[in-house]
This record gives sequence, C-alpha cells and structure tokens, in this order.
Amino acid sequence: MRQDILQRARVLVVGDVMLDRYWFGEVSRISPEAPVPVVRVTASQDRPGGAANVARNITALSGQAWLLSVVGADEAGSTLRRLVEAEGVQAFLHTDASISTIIKLRVVGRQQQLLRIDFETPPSHEILAAKLADYERMLESCDVVVLSDYGKGGLMHIERMIALAREAGKPVLVDPKGDDYARYRGATLLTPNRAEFREVAGSWKSEEELERKAHALCHELELDALLVTRSEEGMTLFRNGQRLHEPTQAREVYDVSGAGDTVIATLALMLACGAELEQAMRTANRAAGIVVGKLGTAVVHHHELFG
Repeated sequence: MRQDILQRARVLVVGDVMLDRYWFGEVSRISPEAPVPVVRVTASQDRPGGAANVARNITALSGQAWLLSVVGADEAGSTLRRLVEAEGVQAFLHTDASISTIIKLRVVGRQQQLLRIDFETPPSHEILAAKLADYERMLESCDVVVLSDYGKGGLMHIERMIALAREAGKPVLVDPKGDDYARYRGATLLTPNRAEFREVAGSWKSEEELERKAHALCHELELDALLVTRSEEGMTLFRNGQRLHEPTQAREVYDVSGAGDTVIATLALMLACGAELEQAMRTANRAAGIVVGKLGTAVVHHHELFG
C-alpha cells in the first residue's frame, strides 16, 4: 500500500488506554526472604498500551489516528499523553481525578517476563458521558472506528457507539473482551483471539465445528464478519457463510503481548484506504508475524510491512 494513500486514512480509536511500564534487570540470586528471584533493575521503559497501542500502530504505518479515552490526573496519565502525541497520535484524553491511570508494570529479567502488576480503577459515569458526546462529533470526519475493549470500564456506552457508527455509515471494528458479546451486536467486525472466542462459543473438536460456531455467532449478533486470531495457527475470517484461513507468518515468536492491537490497527487502516476485508486480513496477518518477533507492546512500521 502506497504511503500517500495511508496518510489520508483517518481512524478513530476509542477504548481503554493504559501505560505499559517495563522494569528490566539482572537476576543472579534467589531472595533469602522467599523462594523468588531478586531482580536488580538496571533500566526502565514506558510504552502506550491498550487502545493507545492500537493508535500508535496506525500512525507507525503512516495513517492518521484519533484516540478518545480517559486517564487519571496523575504522572502516568501525563506520561501516556506525551508518549502517544510524540508518535503522531491526536489524543483526546479526558481526565478523571477520581481514578488512577491504568498501569501494567512488567518486571523482565534475562529477557523473560517474571511478574506483572496491574493498577486500575474504572472511570466515572460523568466522564464517560462527556466522552460519548465527543465521539458523536468526531464520527463524521473519520473513515473507520475501532472500539478497543479491555474490560476496564472505558466502553460503558459501546452499544450506542456501534449504533451511531453504523448510522453514520462507518465500519466499526471491535476487539472484544469477556463472555457477553451481546453488547457488540451490529458491529462490522469482531476480532477475538482463540481463547476469547472459546470463552463465548465453547470448545470445538474440528474445523467444521469451529466454522458452525463462528457463523452462528455472526448471525446471532448481526455481524458483517468475525475474525478469530489463532496464534501459531494463523487467523480465520468468517463472512457471508464463507471461511478464509491465513496460516501464521511469524518467523520467530518472541512476545505475543499487543499482537491483537497490531492486527486490528492494520485491519482498520487498510479498510480506511478502501481495501477489501480479505486483503486487509492478509496484510494484518503479515503485520502480526512481524510484531510477535519484538519484545513487549510494539509496533510495525510502514517499511517493515510494505517494503
């Protein structure tokens, strides 16, 4: 895809944002206090996570990303705002003084994640209502909407958001969470991973059974399509009673965290450029194969994906 075409694409990303904080260190001994490793921290790094990672993946591929979400009135919120703006994301981050910005702190020793600590508080209803008003105003100018649901409370009005997007003629892609998919009814595309889909549809023993469950969910929720990302098995698109499978293109799997963000970001950007869903899926599959070879929540750049 030519860079000048991608630069004109506008994607509105709404959802739960978080700060992914990494502490890197050396592990040389076991603690005398408990049977746990002692990590001597030698470096730290902050990266945008959640919906913010979706947005930065879009700008890394040369698209325009508008990010609408909620942060706390704290250091982590200020850091997150600075990080996404530095990567070219147009951030519309409401501040809720009653919460702390979500932080996922990962401790990494010898290039392996040893521990993750989460800090989170759901935002207030008043802030969420104000965000919905902004969403309505921004819909008209975007090409595609991404709703990135991490189950942290930032998408309490998701049913209304999907309805408004469809009324405006905008494709709306949802990265789902939890076992209640009824709230995603009417979306253009859902992108659950294998475990998330199993949580909703139950297990399957064959590809035929998986296909039946996927098409049944599409029909029940009035979806245009369903894309199940399946880790080492690649990804499968279910649409109009048809099934299209793309095997994985990962050369080396180093870290799968954030790979779903890369997939939905690439899908949205390609659709915003006028690509067909099948072409968008193939491109997203290539992007996923690249990003899992990187440590932590990472992005794929235009030159890596398109040469």
